[in-house]
Amino acid sequence: MHDYSQPVSRKRLIIRVSRKSLSFSVLDCGNGQISFIPYPLKSGISLSANLREAFRDEEILNDKYQHVLVSVVAPTLTVPTEQFKEQEKEILFRHAFTNHEQDYVGYTVMDDLNCVVLFAINRNLKSVIADHYPEARYMAAVAPVWRHLHQRSYMGTKAKLYCYFHDQRMDVFCYGQNRFKFCNAFDGRDAHDALYYLLSVWKQLGMKVGHDEMFLVGDIPEQQWLIEELKKYVQRAYVILPTGDFNRSAVTQIEGMPYDLMTLFVKGR
Repeated sequence: MHDYSQPVSRKRLIIRVSRKSLSFSVLDCGNGQISFIPYPLKSGISLSANLREAFRDEEILNDKYQHVLVSVVAPTLTVPTEQFKEQEKEILFRHAFTNHEQDYVGYTVMDDLNCVVLFAINRNLKSVIADHYPEARYMAAVAPVWRHLHQRSYMGTKAKLYCYFHDQRMDVFCYGQNRFKFCNAFDGRDAHDALYYLLSVWKQLGMKVGHDEMFLVGDIPEQQWLIEELKKYVQRAYVILPTGDFNRSAVTQIEGMPYDLMTLFVKGR
């Protein structure tokens, strides 16, 4: 456990957790340098047990930090701001997603999209983090991507459908009048399934072939094939490249860093 009586450095730590991955990122506010360390998970033990070992193994976790943020990749539930009541968050989330009775339900407020995003994190994992960083904050990992692409959606007059591929899932969403018009997640491991999901959503939303646009970003399965197939039906299908999206920011050159972390560092929360 850290000794908080000692001066805290001007560094910020981001712990990104998903079911099958764990990473640590550090921003040095003094010089702007960013370190990204993926932690290889050991099979046969829980994610919380892996994190305990990481606190023993990783030197970067023995430092002191000005702020600690935990970015959680998990199922999300969006609730309109005017309908959100903090005391009801567990009931709402567990009604939508089963098998989370033992998890802690956190939330991220997104004023720009007039909603609150609920997500779950394993209580044992949260306890391990709290032992070392009791003042750590938690957020839905996809939230920075939603915010950034919401701003991008104002470019031009065409309707836009977005898909973010990450952690073997795909988040599909679009906007209308500063709200989500559609927001859902699907299994993103197979390109053929991804094609089916994307075209189904496109049709459901009544988007116009040859006029409206679809944008894919992240760890896209069989990227070239998927884009070529989409263009047969959608025509205006594109891949967002982080280097161009973020004006060749140095963070886009960090190997293995997920797009949501890049977005967080470049655009903030």
